[in-house]
Amino acid sequence: MEESVSRSLPMDIGSGRRENRPRPMSDIHGRDGQSGSRRTECAARNGLDGGAMELGAGGAAGPGQRGGAEPGRQLLLLLGGGDGGGAGWAWPAGGGGAGGTGTDTEAGPEPDYEALPRGSAASTHMLAGAVAGVLEHSLMYPVDCVKTRMQSLQPEPAARYRNVLEALWRIVRTEGIWRPMRGLNITATGAGPAHALYFACYEKLKKTLTDIIHAGGNSHVANGAAGCVATLLHDAAMNPAEVVKQRMQMYNSPYQRATDCVRAVWCNEGPGAFYRSYTTQLTMNIPFQAIHFMAYESLQEHLNPHRQYNPSSHMVAGACAGAIAAAATTPLDVCKTLLNTQEALALNTNISGHITGMAHAFRTVYRVGGLTAYFRGVQARVIYQMPSTAIAWSVYEFFKYILTKRKEERLAGK
Repeated sequence: MEESVSRSLPMDIGSGRRENRPRPMSDIHGRDGQSGSRRTECAARNGLDGGAMELGAGGAAGPGQRGGAEPGRQLLLLLGGGDGGGAGWAWPAGGGGAGGTGTDTEAGPEPDYEALPRGSAASTHMLAGAVAGVLEHSLMYPVDCVKTRMQSLQPEPAARYRNVLEALWRIVRTEGIWRPMRGLNITATGAGPAHALYFACYEKLKKTLTDIIHAGGNSHVANGAAGCVATLLHDAAMNPAEVVKQRMQMYNSPYQRATDCVRAVWCNEGPGAFYRSYTTQLTMNIPFQAIHFMAYESLQEHLNPHRQYNPSSHMVAGACAGAIAAAATTPLDVCKTLLNTQEALALNTNISGHITGMAHAFRTVYRVGGLTAYFRGVQARVIYQMPSTAIAWSVYEFFKYILTKRKEERLAGK
């Protein structure tokens, strides 16, 4: 009897209409089992409109009251959503709207998707991350091509550019409209699995470390550490694609197809050439991602303190975080480009053999271009990273939101 009552309980509190959508028992029962169901049913029938009902040692607190509630003794009153489509969203106490007063607005609060760990499985983060990574690299690929060329230590006269727009115009006019897109296929192939591992690892470690360091809050140390570890997996999957991509982006590149480049590198330099820049890539990306994630999460605290799905805050925070991290790590990116491309002109300046390792790359950059060479292409790098990180975060958060919501709806329909 009680199960049938509780499963038909969710209702539109504001209008008094009862919804007949089935809900899982765990959405309604509190920690005290049957008594939680009865209290919830009673609260719904009496028209209580508080965002959540807290249970203290003495029972249920009245609307708008907080006294006597113990941590972990909150019973979330599930709201069905005014449009009839948002099933199964739990709204934590005190989080009902921008003011955090615990009361709902007339239209009802937005779903707090980050407060739903059951719906945010690793597969959700991997799929959302893969889509975000492919879109990020695909949409900004022409600017990435310009960045690679502008980081050349001794570019040919026809490949000297003053700014990004001039570079794109000259490349399209002299080399063809599709020239800035050469190498996109290998990049997209590597970006999917690389970003899937990246975001899944980041979300898992961020939650685990935050629970250890600052339970119930936001820890910048946890965010930075999670980003650093996630970078290890990302770069392991992405580094071979980066080598092929940058060789195809260089001016007068002899490679028309990615397969030609892969075959030539494998035969002439060996499989180790695909990971020649891996340590430098990590040396660059670990501080980049640490700065990136700490800046993003810090900006989110100010722009989106309740961590709701807010596309504008995700885009602004992502763009600013990407710009800061990109500018700070440009010297390392220049060295990475040199290791990936092995510029022939650089090799002809009394350098024998291949350039290997970060220290060798740093010496070569200084010998060829001086201190200013470490900041070649900084403008293109910042212009590339700002929209790239904005796209990545907004797309990732959007797909995470949609996938989580669908999973909650499926669980609510059982």
